Amino acid sequence: GAAAVARVTAAQRRVFATVQAQVDAWGIERNAEGWIADAYLYCNEVVDPATGWRVPLAPSWVIATNPRVIARLKPDPTRRDFVIEVSEGVSAAELDEAKQAGTWRDGVRSPVDQDGNWLPVSQRQTTSTDRLRGATGLRLWENEDVVPRPTDVFQERLYCIRWVDPATNVRHYCAPTAADLEREQRVLELLQERFAAWQVAGVLPSMRIESGYNTDQPIRERGWTHWHQLFNPRQLLLTGLFAEQSAQEEPFVAQSMLLMIGRLINWNSRLCIWNTLKAPGSGFTEQTFYNQALNTIANYGQRSLGLLYSAFTADLPAFIVNSGSMIQTIDARQIDYLADLWITDPGYGDVIHYDELSEFFLAWYDQQLVKLFPGWYSDSKRALAVKGEGADFRVTLAECYRRTAAYMPDNGYQVVMFTHQDPEVWADLTLVLWAAGLQVAAAWTIATETSGAGIRQGNYVQGTVNLVLRKRRGAARGDLADIFPDVQREVRQQVRSMQALDPTEDPNFDDADYQLAAYAAALRVLTAYEAIGEIDVERELRRTRARGETSQIAGLIERAVRIASDELIPAGLAAAIWRKLGSEERLYVKGIAVEARGDNREGVYQELARGYGATAYRPLLATRSANNTRLKTPSEMAARDLSAPSSTGFNGSLLRHLLYAIHTVARDNEQGPQLARAYLRRELPDYWGVRGQISGLLRYLRAVPAGLPHWQADVKAAELLLGSIENDAI
Repeated sequence: GAAAVARVTAAQRRVFATVQAQVDAWGIERNAEGWIADAYLYCNEVVDPATGWRVPLAPSWVIATNPRVIARLKPDPTRRDFVIEVSEGVSAAELDEAKQAGTWRDGVRSPVDQDGNWLPVSQRQTTSTDRLRGATGLRLWENEDVVPRPTDVFQERLYCIRWVDPATNVRHYCAPTAADLEREQRVLELLQERFAAWQVAGVLPSMRIESGYNTDQPIRERGWTHWHQLFNPRQLLLTGLFAEQSAQEEPFVAQSMLLMIGRLINWNSRLCIWNTLKAPGSGFTEQTFYNQALNTIANYGQRSLGLLYSAFTADLPAFIVNSGSMIQTIDARQIDYLADLWITDPGYGDVIHYDELSEFFLAWYDQQLVKLFPGWYSDSKRALAVKGEGADFRVTLAECYRRTAAYMPDNGYQVVMFTHQDPEVWADLTLVLWAAGLQVAAAWTIATETSGAGIRQGNYVQGTVNLVLRKRRGAARGDLADIFPDVQREVRQQVRSMQALDPTEDPNFDDADYQLAAYAAALRVLTAYEAIGEIDVERELRRTRARGETSQIAGLIERAVRIASDELIPAGLAAAIWRKLGSEERLYVKGIAVEARGDNREGVYQELARGYGATAYRPLLATRSANNTRLKTPSEMAARDLSAPSSTGFNGSLLRHLLYAIHTVARDNEQGPQLARAYLRRELPDYWGVRGQISGLLRYLRAVPAGLPHWQADVKAAELLLGSIENDAI
């Protein structure tokens, strides 16, 4: 209740104030000018075997886009390494150059050759990660290692500090000075003085990283063998201070503080990406589990104590629960008590290894968890996880849902949260729920990754479907062919109801979310039947499918998504034109709208391709780099892979020929419109019959990408060609 929240809130502020006082006394976050550190940027360094130069690593040397701040590498021929200069207030051209001049792309890209001659970006060669690691791999770190040894392949370097002048509240981005590096050394010494005692007390982790699908990555890629090595000395010192002070609180408060420690480590580890893309562009650290993995990165950001305030002193809502409670960590197949409501969020197969990833937190909770919660354990219990793929996983998951259904009254219900984009996965879920005797009664798509609460970057689905399940009643039987009209009707109703709720000026849902809703709508129809055709549920659960085989149910679900796609007409395009477009044409047209709204995730195009059935979409992309994915413009396509209109696929489509015509105009503004119009007349067998369609597409291509800098010439060309087409006469 409110009183409990007040106790924890007071403790949060008390502990933070104590840590702040200690950090101030040490003077490790303040410089001679009195400025206070706001954020620290670190990068790895390696000696490039191809050139012999020690190269700082980063995929981009942009530090902030607003204000424009970059890092510049200056070669030092004597030492065969680089000085890193930090420049504020650079031009837009310099900012773009720094973005392209990254030195890490799945390997090191040295900006100089063996002789120290500066190389244009296009001439830089990549030395692979495998070559850097060598035939025997990296040295495995010992427990006491918190920084690389001088002989390690991957070194670590502080290259920028963002300061705040408390007198003016102005931020300053600066390369570290000798005094800053002395403070770094002081931090390391302070940590080493406490390290052994803190590990014994459980203030710092001492747990080894157990081998696994995700957990092998930091071992293989950096040589880290213990969980505390995912944190640098400054991060360990700060978090250790918080953990030490939190453990001294009364038991109830100390229990709550464990969650705050979890928030600290999630937002302040060596795996936290420095994000310069998100507004306002001044740069900030993403959380460790930005993409549900343990990805080691070339450069990362660290929060100062001040920036950790919001993580540690998170607002806690107060709720009154008028019932008893029971918290158990058991196998779902061992449930033995009745519940009116079961809420589950099943991971599917091995898509995300929750058991392994939980150990990132359990390593910090280890001793405190057992002490504060007698009878609990801090082991992730990997052996009990419902894992794998295919028949074994389907059978095990069905056993779990049979159990929850058996321990639910007839008027009870379940809520299942599900987020996947593969029709086969949804077909498997259909079989699982079907076998458990459960029916989807309702479904909602919830936008779980909004710009205010999480990530609008990275390759992720942004919504989750909440399925409400009831026990299936009746013994309805049907055939897939007869059921399809019901699926069609249900999908259309679902999409239209979501569109009616979604504000057009600031939509919450994108196409991927509507596709999720289509999956759910199909399940709502399918699970209402006790039997469908000749499908044997138990046999299908256990059957191992051939590679590439599509089940009957998956085929129907794919058709459901196509129905949803028909309803998702891009603004500015007539429905009649949209429904005549092929799968890749639809992806291209919709992709332009996605790009125009600032979404550059490759995952968006993957989701659109799956929904439209566009199997050959990657040739349409100009770049697939992280958070910078976009389509080729007409001029970038030019005549590449253009084929006759009679041929199948995108390269022979009406849109593809129209894009080439736009390129023709952009290449020759004076004669271009006439040449392009003559080309369309000559190549399109039904030019006059499709002229209205051409005009509609040109209006779309003139308007939607108008704000994209790389589209400007082609937007102007589309405008000129539209006028020429509309003034054409026999």
